[in-house]
Amino acid sequence: MAYFAQQVLNAIPIAALYAVLAFGYTLVFSITRRADVTYGAIFAFAGQTYLLFADFGWNRLWLVLPATLAFGATFAMLAGLWAGVTIGRSVIQPLVKASPNALMVAGLGAMIALMEAARLAADTKVLWLPPLMQGPITLFFLQGFSLTLTAMQILNSLVFLSLILLMHHYLRRSTFGRHWKAVSNDAFAAELCGVNASRILLASYCLAACLASLAAVFAESYYGNMDFGAGLTFGLKIVLISAAGGYSSPLASAVGAALIGVAETFWGGYGPVMWRDAAVLAGLVLWLVVRRSENLAL
Repeated sequence: MAYFAQQVLNAIPIAALYAVLAFGYTLVFSITRRADVTYGAIFAFAGQTYLLFADFGWNRLWLVLPATLAFGATFAMLAGLWAGVTIGRSVIQPLVKASPNALMVAGLGAMIALMEAARLAADTKVLWLPPLMQGPITLFFLQGFSLTLTAMQILNSLVFLSLILLMHHYLRRSTFGRHWKAVSNDAFAAELCGVNASRILLASYCLAACLASLAAVFAESYYGNMDFGAGLTFGLKIVLISAAGGYSSPLASAVGAALIGVAETFWGGYGPVMWRDAAVLAGLVLWLVVRRSENLAL
C-alpha cells in the first residue's frame, strides 16, 4: 500500500506537466482543428535555450546560481515567444484553411529548424543543470514508510496547476476569452460579429507558446537536461496526450493529459520501463481510433 501511495505522489508532477502542455495545445487546436507538432518543439526549444544561456551565464559571465537561472529563464521565455510569433504568423495563419497535410508538413519543417538551431547553438554538446531543490520532503507516513516528494517536484506541480486554473479563469472572464470561444466555435460567424479571427488565432498561439516556455523552464530545472531530439518526441506526444480529454476544451484536455501522466507513472512503477512510452502511445492511438469510430457511428 505504501508503494502504491508513493507512485500516486510520483505521478503528480508529470501529470501536472502534461496537463499544462495539453491546455496550451488545445488552446490553439480548438481554433485550427489541425494537428500541430510544432508546439512540442517550442517546449523543447525553450528548454534547450534555458540550458544554453544558463551555461553561458555561469561559465562566461560568472554569475551566481540564482542570477544564472534567471538569466537562462529570461532568454528561454523570449525564445519561446519569438518561436510562437514566427511560427504562428508564418506557418499557422497562412495554412489554417489549407489541408491538414499541408500544416503537418510545414510544422515538421519548423520543428526540424528549431531542433537544429538549438543543436548548432550548443555545438552539439550535452549540457546539464546542477541538481536543484532535490532534497526529499516527507509529506506523511504510511505503514512505517515515509512518502516523499522533492521540493522541486512540489514547486513544479503548484506552478503548473496554478497556471491551468489562472488561464481557465482568464478564458472564462476576459474579453479575449469570449472572443476565443466564439472563434473556436465558428470563426466565420465570429468575424461577421466583428471579431478578428486571424488575430485571435495568433494571440492564442503566442499565449500557448508562453505556457510551453514557462513549463520548459520548470521542467528543465527538475530534469536537468533536454536532448536535441526532444522536439519530435514531445511534438508527437503532446498531440496524442491532448486527445485523451477529447479536445472539447483546454481544461478537459488538461484533465485527460493528467490521467495519462498517472498511467505512465504507474506503468513505470509496475511494468517494464523500456516499454513505457510505447505502451502509452499505443493506448492513446487505440483510444483515438475508438473515439473516431464512435463519432462516425453517431
